Amino acid sequence: MKILMLSWEYPPQVVGGLGRHVADLSEALAKMGHEIHVLTSDCKGAPTTEKIRGVFVHRQAVFGPGGRDFVESVTHLNVQMLEVALRLLVEGHSFDLIHGHDWLAVYAGKALKHGLVKPLVATIHATEFGRNHGLHNDLQRQISNLEWWLAYEAWRVICCSEYMQSEIQYIFQVPQDKLRILPNGVKVEDFSVPDNSDARSFRRQYAADHERIIFFVGRLVHEKGVDTLIDAVPYVLEQFGNAKFIIAGKGPAKFALKEKVARLGIQQSVYFTGFVDDDSRNKLYGCSDVAVVPSHYEPFGIVALEAMAAKVPVVVSDTGGLREIVRHAQNGLRAYPGNAHSLADNILAYLKAPKFAEYIKRQALQDVQDKYSWSLIASQTEAVYKEVLDEFTKSPWAKMGGFPQEGILAKTRLSAQGVESRYQDTGNSAPTLPLEFVPPIRKDSYQRPLGMGVPESLGNDVDLRRQHPAGGGSST
Repeated sequence: MKILMLSWEYPPQVVGGLGRHVADLSEALAKMGHEIHVLTSDCKGAPTTEKIRGVFVHRQAVFGPGGRDFVESVTHLNVQMLEVALRLLVEGHSFDLIHGHDWLAVYAGKALKHGLVKPLVATIHATEFGRNHGLHNDLQRQISNLEWWLAYEAWRVICCSEYMQSEIQYIFQVPQDKLRILPNGVKVEDFSVPDNSDARSFRRQYAADHERIIFFVGRLVHEKGVDTLIDAVPYVLEQFGNAKFIIAGKGPAKFALKEKVARLGIQQSVYFTGFVDDDSRNKLYGCSDVAVVPSHYEPFGIVALEAMAAKVPVVVSDTGGLREIVRHAQNGLRAYPGNAHSLADNILAYLKAPKFAEYIKRQALQDVQDKYSWSLIASQTEAVYKEVLDEFTKSPWAKMGGFPQEGILAKTRLSAQGVESRYQDTGNSAPTLPLEFVPPIRKDSYQRPLGMGVPESLGNDVDLRRQHPAGGGSST
């Protein structure tokens, strides 16, 4: 198959997890024999066009007037994507299918779908509604409208977890038979540390030899829950004074988080590294005792998989896709979202029980290798492509050689009045979601306090810990 992939970011430009996802998926598909062309934004120092690990990457700078906001700037990028696509067509390329990632590629995806009369597959990695617990201003509503449009235009919508499927169904009313769940993946080999690296010297840049490292890596934004991690630091230090918290990443919350650390008087135990490259990230994983993913909102949680691949025991929030990856006390530990006491208890469970931590590392690595390899996920993606192409070739649209401008398409377009009525009840506060949207808490997940769950065969080197459902939030 010949696939045209549309993505706002692509390595070496990586803002979030989207760019890495597209690269790993594209490379795995190319390895299977498919021809993959990726249209993406430019990156300083990277070539405009290159073939890397079997994938044809086309980067383009955005020329012309600057956008008034991020959405307008993305629209300009989509115009550039269309220019490159047209050039490829003139050069003799053809494509069987278009695959767009998030609303950032909706304009180009929709135009190419109708212009080339080829099916569009969309992957929705997260939603504006979910990130902000509602839609509170015009920009958020506009982005959510574009997400709805992408889901509407796509032949199939791929999402990364059952949680995300429920969110997309609730927000955009996408029928279930249009949705497919394919998890994110991870390359275990990408998280290895060279044997010749001076691990001790590197580690001493961040912590003393006697200190145990608790590591967070991610964007410094509210949804990632770094504020909860900082609140948990005093509780950990109270029982385990030789703990050092390393926070890697950048983002708009950086200064507020540093101010909070100063206010709590824990500057000596918290180290902000700023942005780290892949090599430094791997070395930090290599010398860490615990990895923490304390997110408030996480459709999947690729960083948890990365920590598991790097052989570091993880503590995650019991929310979103994280609860589908991490099985409590089997391949990781889950804490109540937004609850600093619960998060501290789980961190302490590892620090006080080295045998338990080793057990978790082994189980987690086995899960990553068995369930989240990119070769497996690429095969599942290929199956979705084949399913779409089979349906498309049998459809009246393919036989007509175009999509009708009247009839059902015209009648189902979202009018300005429809947009207004769709969001009129959103308001400025987070809505209460219906119970069927919120994934239920399984009783078997909480048979023991969240700081425990240690198999008896590993010994009694962990104290039973109390739960703190009133310490800042609960799973519901």
